[in-house]
Amino acid sequence: MGKLLIFVKHYDFKANFKTMNRLTRLTSILTHLQTKRKITAQELASKYKVSLRTIYRDMRTLEEAGVPLMGEAGMGYALVEGYRLPPVMFTQEEALSLLLAEKLFGKVSDHESSRQFESAMEKIKAVLKTPEKEALEELSSFVTVNRHNSLSGKDKGEYIPCILKSLHEHKLLEMVYTSFEKEETTHRQVEPVGIYFAHEHWYLIAFCKLRKDYRNFRISRIKQLRVLDEPFTTGHPSLEQYLESVKEKEKLLKIVIAIPKKFQKYISEEKYNHGFVMEEEKGDEIWLTFMSSSLEGFVRWVVMMGDIVEVISPESLKSRLNQLLKEMLAKQGNFNATPTYN
Repeated sequence: MGKLLIFVKHYDFKANFKTMNRLTRLTSILTHLQTKRKITAQELASKYKVSLRTIYRDMRTLEEAGVPLMGEAGMGYALVEGYRLPPVMFTQEEALSLLLAEKLFGKVSDHESSRQFESAMEKIKAVLKTPEKEALEELSSFVTVNRHNSLSGKDKGEYIPCILKSLHEHKLLEMVYTSFEKEETTHRQVEPVGIYFAHEHWYLIAFCKLRKDYRNFRISRIKQLRVLDEPFTTGHPSLEQYLESVKEKEKLLKIVIAIPKKFQKYISEEKYNHGFVMEEEKGDEIWLTFMSSSLEGFVRWVVMMGDIVEVISPESLKSRLNQLLKEMLAKQGNFNATPTYN
């Protein structure tokens, strides 16, 4: 480490911008190496948008400066176990981004993960310089995130860490799960593939031994969960590969709806949760095109805006919407009303 400090101390900081750029990159590479067990030259070249040759030259420079590296070109690089850099110094912009990350994570994570993240943030804040600490404290009250947190209940607190433990150790998960459609509760053993967050919920992708196929489980509908001692060795696709294959297999339905321009603001964000593809202006209206895998799910979203939305296609959506509206009127009592727009 001493050689590296000497290397930085005697570096010519009056050199041109290109040279300074390289010093910044070398420091960033060092930090990046601490975050991964091994990283290839190609990954580094892509990250910093430079050639492989430049990365090889950078790695030689780090070695000459005394950084203990393992690996070689084409095989990947790693720091020798136990080697650590001094505490990382953050810029004010980086420190403020931590504030946003803290606010967001607290709203999309489960109770236990949020608690662990808060603990990690305290350690990160401990190495901040006084101006950055003061900026975070001052601005914290000016930033808030209001969104539904489906995993805020205490009974869900350890589910995500439990799943991550299972993924890391390649061990079976046993759970009690209540399905959404049939409200059927079953005991299952599953081999996890990964988790993802979408539409205000966390989901688990896993191979279900009961159904003998891959299934998508909403974590908030898991009633009980534990990691078994039994390992699994089945070769599963990566989470990214699985989600891509699902997209290819899904039979997507093309849907076109029209809405007056003045009401467009009411669906400006929500539309992205329903397969929004494109929009086109037609006079005083906006025509929006969606690709959806669930006609029933889409019609129940549209019915909330039934007074301002016109279904252009397909006919099956129009028919189901009319049927649903009739059922609603029958349920609430038929009445006549004149719509008013503000």
